[in-house]
Amino acid sequence: MKKKLLCGLLTIAVSLSLAIPAQAATIAELKQQLAETQSQLNAINGQASGLEGEKDAVEEEIDALDGTLVELMSSIGLLEEEIEAKKEEIEIAQADLDAAVVREEEQYQAMKKRIKFMYEKGNTTYVQLLFESKNISDMMNKAEYIEKLYEYDRRLLREYQEVRQEVADLKEALEEEKSDLEAEEYELKEEQEALEAALEQKKAEAENFEVQIAQIRQSAAQYKALIKQQTSQIKQLEAEEAARRAKEEAERKAREEAKKKNNGQSGGETEKKPPSKSPGTASAEVVSMINSASGSAKGKEIASYACRFIGNPYVPGGTSLTNGADCSGFTQAVYRDFGISIPRNSTSQRSYGTSVSYADAQPGDIICYAGHVGMYIGNGYIVHASTQKTGIKITPATYKEILSVRRVV
Repeated sequence: MKKKLLCGLLTIAVSLSLAIPAQAATIAELKQQLAETQSQLNAINGQASGLEGEKDAVEEEIDALDGTLVELMSSIGLLEEEIEAKKEEIEIAQADLDAAVVREEEQYQAMKKRIKFMYEKGNTTYVQLLFESKNISDMMNKAEYIEKLYEYDRRLLREYQEVRQEVADLKEALEEEKSDLEAEEYELKEEQEALEAALEQKKAEAENFEVQIAQIRQSAAQYKALIKQQTSQIKQLEAEEAARRAKEEAERKAREEAKKKNNGQSGGETEKKPPSKSPGTASAEVVSMINSASGSAKGKEIASYACRFIGNPYVPGGTSLTNGADCSGFTQAVYRDFGISIPRNSTSQRSYGTSVSYADAQPGDIICYAGHVGMYIGNGYIVHASTQKTGIKITPATYKEILSVRRVV
């Protein structure tokens, strides 16, 4: 619910930011608006990345739940097979028990008949049967026979009783095993239901993330369109400002020429002009060096633009390309004029963007040193705000140890 609310607030924020007037009063105001818009875009891109990470984590949980559910269903299947096998074993044990009981009963009845026949035949008693023997040997034989027959019946009866008990014990053990298996099956099925419910919940969460990410991406697209509009307005105002300055310069020169003619001046040393505070033009040699390097057209455009300020002053803490900047202020200001927001100090710039090797460096990349940064322009050179003595200049990129190369565009 909180995430849905966040997306709703983001949508409102975008709609409010898009209400900025189409034309700001000054270039400075427009650049401030552009920086704010870029900051907002970076924020929602960060939120989108965070949601992507959460979505990936939920999908990993779904995969894990799927795997556990498959294993659980396999275990349930094996248990069901075991239960069926136990049922068959119990049926066999029951049949064996029934047969043992029948055989025990049959033996017992046979023994009773023989006892009755031997000991209760007519009016003849056991003693009389012995007395009717022909001699002592015949009497002993009859007595021994009667005893053996009795013992035989007793032994068989005991054996059947033991067999019956063994079968009964086996049947009871099998029934206990079956009961345990059924209890385990019940618990596993409960666990299966819980897993299926959790799986459905995670799938719903993943779908919700998809919706939120789509909403944020839509907001990001609106911010990008606004940045493009603001950048276009800045360039238009800068072009108008440059044309105005060029016109003023031409008029000034015309006035000076007219004054010289009026005063009869025919030559002499002209007054030395102070450094230009407006962007100049990179030399043909520098432009050629940049264009001959491999890299993107955007990176080359940014590098060429940076070289237009060669010779302007180094000012500690400054961020002005014309009035003066330090190393990180220089790189930040160059990118800012292209609608790209990067961190202010050299330490933060060393971890911004994408890391590439120096061998793969392209024009527009930031070359990072200990406490210093410069912009790569190709063929082993950088343009940077060097020192207060030298200002903005071109230097070999390897003039000191390179710590990192960061690609922003």
